[in-house]
Amino acid sequence: MSAIANPGIFKAYDIRGLYSTEIDAGTAELIGRAFVRVIAELEHKPAGELRLGLGYDMRLTAPEMAAAYREGMRGEGTTVLDAGMVATEMLYYLVGSRELDGGLMCTASHNPKDYTGAKLVGRGALPLSGDAGLSDVRDKIDAGLGEAPGGGTVEEVSISAEFAEAAMRFIDPGQVKPLRVVVDGGNGMAGPMVGPLLEGLGLDLVETYFKPDGNFPGHAPNPLLPENREFIMREVVKQDADLGIAWDGDADRCFFIDEQGAFVDGDFLTALLADSMLSKNPGATILYDVRASHAVPDTVERAGGRALMNRVGHAFFKSRMRGEHAAFGGEVSGHYYFHDFYCADSGTIPALLILELLSARGKRLSELLEPYRSKYFISGEINSEVTDQDSKLEDLAARYSDGCQYHLDGLSVEYEDWHFNVRPSNTEPLLRLCLESLRSPEDMVRRRDEVLAVIRS
Repeated sequence: MSAIANPGIFKAYDIRGLYSTEIDAGTAELIGRAFVRVIAELEHKPAGELRLGLGYDMRLTAPEMAAAYREGMRGEGTTVLDAGMVATEMLYYLVGSRELDGGLMCTASHNPKDYTGAKLVGRGALPLSGDAGLSDVRDKIDAGLGEAPGGGTVEEVSISAEFAEAAMRFIDPGQVKPLRVVVDGGNGMAGPMVGPLLEGLGLDLVETYFKPDGNFPGHAPNPLLPENREFIMREVVKQDADLGIAWDGDADRCFFIDEQGAFVDGDFLTALLADSMLSKNPGATILYDVRASHAVPDTVERAGGRALMNRVGHAFFKSRMRGEHAAFGGEVSGHYYFHDFYCADSGTIPALLILELLSARGKRLSELLEPYRSKYFISGEINSEVTDQDSKLEDLAARYSDGCQYHLDGLSVEYEDWHFNVRPSNTEPLLRLCLESLRSPEDMVRRRDEVLAVIRS
């Protein structure tokens, strides 16, 4: 069999490309076969002794593609536990709870409808990435796989009920009040995954785009983009709701809207979740990413926890959470990780925790956020197209040489009352800036424009 026609489908954290022109069923079968061989090497087992999970999302091409991944895995002689159509974190749960050797989720996450792809994980739902495992899958295909030995088996499994039970253990359901909540599933996997749990809590739910539909008739399944969350922001105000919750396509990320219709930045949501988790796990270690507001470590330290900064990316979070025995980790992009959920990211558990927190505190979401919004003034992530990223990072380091600098992920510079991080994109000729002022919104804008001028000069 031939090599992959477009090696660019192998990204930093997953496999992604346009259906038919960049990835088709033949490609998927090759990936399934090579994935088995990589896991066999990692586990030091023959392929015939491996047990691997498989799931797929609601995309129109997902059944065909998942069948091809399954055939490739089965063709290498392994046992495939097929969970059918599930959200990504349910595949992670399957791999972790059944102590499988790994798993493959057929999804293109938040990408537009014409995309397909896969997320690959090893034992414990630890992801394969460009630095560890994904490049090996590509290399094995390029080297030629030969004829498939065959002999594998497929076992269909249902995990919805046990997943729901595991997720609900993170909260005390009796504490949750009958809040009015607008939920936007983006026609992705949130509806069937989270919907039954929320209904069981006795909430007053306003369901929008909660039915899986790979045509995405409402909007693209990426609430991180402002144009895709305008609907739910308006709807929360229109419905006089207590809050809104939106999910991305494969539902492993969730985003929040306060009762005034304002988007909740991931930095501040991480701080609220850290506070909640520390109330349940006193003194615990919490991870946050290099882009985050100082609101996160300040909250963690005030609550008696241990705050550790981390590189951006789920592979880095999941591995370090294991090493540090961290209870929780949060990224400003909406990925939230939980030690007691196999260190995996979840779009279900944060929703449950925030509902519990609002009910227990007896406050509106905007009231819980006010101490952050009035003290920490953040730019959000701003992208600039830069051809020579390394040279520009050197320019920034020289320009801000009087600040405290470190290079955990790109360049971070700290001053007493402001700081910024600039990091290169893994896949595009971009530099990404996140900046925060502890003085005022005006100071943040001034500093932001100053740094952007250096980047874009």
